[in-house]
Amino acid sequence: MRSFISIEVNNEDVRSCILMFQKNILGTNADLKLVKAENIHITLRFLGNITTTMVEKISEELKKIQFSPFYVEFSDVGVFPSLKHIKVVWIGIKKGVTELIEIYNQIESRLNKIGFSPETRGFRPHITVARVRSTRNKKQLVKMITDKQNSIFGPSIVDSIKLKKSILLPKGPLYYTLLEVKGIKK
Repeated sequence: MRSFISIEVNNEDVRSCILMFQKNILGTNADLKLVKAENIHITLRFLGNITTTMVEKISEELKKIQFSPFYVEFSDVGVFPSLKHIKVVWIGIKKGVTELIEIYNQIESRLNKIGFSPETRGFRPHITVARVRSTRNKKQLVKMITDKQNSIFGPSIVDSIKLKKSILLPKGPLYYTLLEVKGIKK
């Protein structure tokens, strides 16, 4: 099964701001595939296709991860890989990056112990909000992203991480939670 480890955005005000931004970039008539509101998340680690046995091993390792709940602040807008060749439109994270990196490092260490290769791309915390399918109306999209690049979307608490299963369908992916690991309140 296709799977990943993530953090959900659980502040409805932040979700509303993200949806408004998506509406703005959709208004450029660029060729975009928006991430559905219910699928908006921070990916900590994409795992790819894994077996049921691996799910059990991953779950056991994730249960050992320790963190206290903390806030992240969603702000700034950008693209991967560059404005000249946009593939992904994202919203960044200002506050809480250190804590996210600490969780990511724990995940990497635990996954390496059970045979996963280290992530080669590194970890840049963000939320993917759209994928760009072609260069249609690219100029308008670039202008909108540039105009909105310093936007503030608000805070959200990180109080759990989730192991998710992804089922790809023509209308978009469906995500199911396989395991939730809660932060430990101090």
